[in-house]
Amino acid sequence: MIKKANDFLNSIPMTILAGIFLALSLVLILTDKRFPVDPAWLTVLICGLPLLYLALTRLVYQRWISSALLISIAMIASIAIGELFAAGEVAFIMAVGAILEDMTVARAKKGISKLISLAPQQGRCLIQTGEYFREEIVPIEQISENDLLRVLPGETIPVDGVITAGNTSIDQSVMTGESLPIDKSAGDTVFCGTMNCFGSIDIKATQVGKDSSLQKMIDMVKEAENKKAPMQRIADKWATWLVPVALLIALVTYFITFDIVRAVTVLVVFCPCALALATPTSIMAAIGQAAKHGVLIKSGEALEKMGYVDCIAFDKTGTLTSGNLQVSDVITFSSGQTEAELLGAAASAEMRSEHPLGKAIVSHAKSQNIRLTEADGFRMIPGKGVQATIGGVSVLCGSNLYLRENKISISSRIKSSLEILYEQGKASILVAQSGVCTGIIALSDTLRPTAKDMVEQLKQMNTETVLLTGDHNQAARHLASQVGIDNVHGQLLPSEKVACIRQLQSEGRNICMIGDGVNDAPALKTADVGIAMGSMGSDIAIEAADIALMGDDIANIPYLKKLSDSTLRTIKGNICASMIINFAAIVLSVSGVLNPITGAIVHNAGSVLVVLNAALLYDRKFKK
Repeated sequence: MIKKANDFLNSIPMTILAGIFLALSLVLILTDKRFPVDPAWLTVLICGLPLLYLALTRLVYQRWISSALLISIAMIASIAIGELFAAGEVAFIMAVGAILEDMTVARAKKGISKLISLAPQQGRCLIQTGEYFREEIVPIEQISENDLLRVLPGETIPVDGVITAGNTSIDQSVMTGESLPIDKSAGDTVFCGTMNCFGSIDIKATQVGKDSSLQKMIDMVKEAENKKAPMQRIADKWATWLVPVALLIALVTYFITFDIVRAVTVLVVFCPCALALATPTSIMAAIGQAAKHGVLIKSGEALEKMGYVDCIAFDKTGTLTSGNLQVSDVITFSSGQTEAELLGAAASAEMRSEHPLGKAIVSHAKSQNIRLTEADGFRMIPGKGVQATIGGVSVLCGSNLYLRENKISISSRIKSSLEILYEQGKASILVAQSGVCTGIIALSDTLRPTAKDMVEQLKQMNTETVLLTGDHNQAARHLASQVGIDNVHGQLLPSEKVACIRQLQSEGRNICMIGDGVNDAPALKTADVGIAMGSMGSDIAIEAADIALMGDDIANIPYLKKLSDSTLRTIKGNICASMIINFAAIVLSVSGVLNPITGAIVHNAGSVLVVLNAALLYDRKFKK
């Protein structure tokens, strides 16, 4: 009941109503008119009661001397000597500050529920009956370690396990962030929550339930969320010494002058209202400024922390790269065949393929206006490649292993080319015609055009850059060399990305993590600041992050760092200004120049000054 009443009085409409009553009280004072009941009483009731409740609960239950306690004392003292406007003024400004801060720290909580929804709810268990196995779909809770399961094309793998039979390609971007499906065969490991793209496979469960890799990732996100405490007002951080100092000065003033009005005035002007407004108003203005540039900042805490960041960790796929596969190399080993002819043959064979690599080859051939021929006898071997007849010629497109299984030799020259492409982080498709390997088609993710310049700008701002990716080490190092990142960590699972971030934090670094995939969610939560790619990033990554780049423009990262630095400087400037104003007002109050009403007006002027200075952030220009 008390909480509901408190929430009602703290609402924005009631605070606006309190401001109207306070303004009416000021008008009556300036015109020397009287109402039967001073309107400031209503301001005191609306804004003062929640403030008093907050001060007492923090003091009694949390043993916490907060700024609310000092303002409550000043409010009660002002009421005691009949200065209702002063009492209402300090309560109203604190109510406004609380609303502003609540608006800046509001944060979405849907990310974990979306992550949990990825967990499979059932599995296709193989149960032996005599000499045969029968399939039975059972709830995930009934699957035990060492159980045999069958996963059909298009199904989600329900547990961590090892393939015992079958070949396939697995989309494991949920776990590793890799842009390509990974070919798998008997003996290979598969992860819970990943997608079986093509072939039917049988697996033996190795990690189930809470021990599965997906559940561990969910637990990491929950743990990181719980460790992030809400931002505490600067005024509250200083309240432990602010309250006794204010009371001491007020008491000394009273015992020296025997003037209760001066003592109460000291309490009124000592209230840290401008101090309380210094942070939330600056953050509100900066969040508005960022929104104009397509940067969504979810909380004031994130913006503050971004100002202290000295190391930024990047995911690779979808962050530094566009996440779209494109043909990068067409290499022919037949002297009588052009690159266009090789590409045409491969694309014709891949026309019916559902594999992302095959689709990319067909799309590239069409963009080059290469005429494709309808294939006969198309056959796809999941996890290996395709075979078709094009104009009477047998064409195979696939892996090194697939060609060898079809008795097609791979020369040392071809092996050397494959090694070079592998070191560059490219996926390679071998093309064989009439039983002879005639070429290679390589595909790669495309680097964002602004990535290199962005990294260079961060270096000029003394901000270190790190690459954390699930892709293999060669691909990671090749891309890092292109953009100028020296610190590279490849082949990382979500837990290993978290471990890397915690290691950097243990070295005293303030870390910002930038990613786009579900697998990045634990790292985004663990880092001091998490930034997600807003357009192509997964919903779960966006919900887990503190900041989202709505246009996926990583060129905005240096701008965001400059904005955060400027916001910190503005906050510190506002704090200094409010302290100077408060100090001057205390001196004038002790000397009797100010009374509670004029003290409240000076006090209000300081708050307005802080708000106006913070508002300048909204239109400030930052060099790109």
